[in-house]
Amino acid sequence: MTAAQRFAELRPRLVRIAYSELGDLSEAEDVVQEAWLRLERAGADSVCDLERWLTVVVARLALDALRSARARRETYVGPWLPEPLLSPDATEDPADRVTLDETVSYALLAVLEQLSPAERTAFVLHDVFDVPFDEVADVVGRTPQAVRQLASRARRHVEHQRPRFQPTRAEHDDAVRAFASAIAEGDLAELIAVLDPDVIWTTDGGGQATAARKPLRGADRVARAWMALRRKPAIAPEATPVAVNGHLGLTIAVTDGHAMVLSFVVERRRITRIDAVRNPDKVRHALARARP
Repeated sequence: MTAAQRFAELRPRLVRIAYSELGDLSEAEDVVQEAWLRLERAGADSVCDLERWLTVVVARLALDALRSARARRETYVGPWLPEPLLSPDATEDPADRVTLDETVSYALLAVLEQLSPAERTAFVLHDVFDVPFDEVADVVGRTPQAVRQLASRARRHVEHQRPRFQPTRAEHDDAVRAFASAIAEGDLAELIAVLDPDVIWTTDGGGQATAARKPLRGADRVARAWMALRRKPAIAPEATPVAVNGHLGLTIAVTDGHAMVLSFVVERRRITRIDAVRNPDKVRHALARARP
């Protein structure tokens, strides 16, 4: 097998690693392409373990890109949310869903945004992709023991943010469908019923589309805000089901011409978090990638 063939075989995993570090698929693909160019310059014959070499190089490049991105995001208009990965429906084969859920879950990516770049990298590489600590140490430039501590801190944070009661696929999908039905019918009571009392709704407009600058909290406030959009009307009543990083989500047309992609976190049959991506660049890329 040639180096090019082996790289093509490894590329999906490398892109998932970079995407999990960055939360931006376009940047992740650029990182992986740069890794290939570096391999060509170095000469594949000089590399003993191609998978290990590419994993370390991609992770290092992604870490550098993440540090740069964090500086840019300090001036970002409103909340920054990861770029979603869309597919036409949420009926993937269960084996495929496990891969997606473990590597690029949207809810996990949102939580990882709260970590330092080094913590995020250590957690993604070790806990998600099973990269040994000595290799992770090569990426972040610290000792294996220091990397263990980084991963441990990140793991505690992720566990604290993760729902205590993980929903089944049916429970998640039922809650999302109930949300879509309430929006379509303009039923405030139905919408409040499917929302957790402490639900949080975050919208990423990136300064290019109308969006709240701060998250909205509480079932009554969130539900009434959605009903206000429905009555204006600022949004189309009918939402389109779509798989967002392997879980059922929605896309909704908006009268300003910039659609939104919705991702949901569900616990005990109620929606605890709604992430709405309205940044036209992210939505356009996501929709384009979802087309056959």
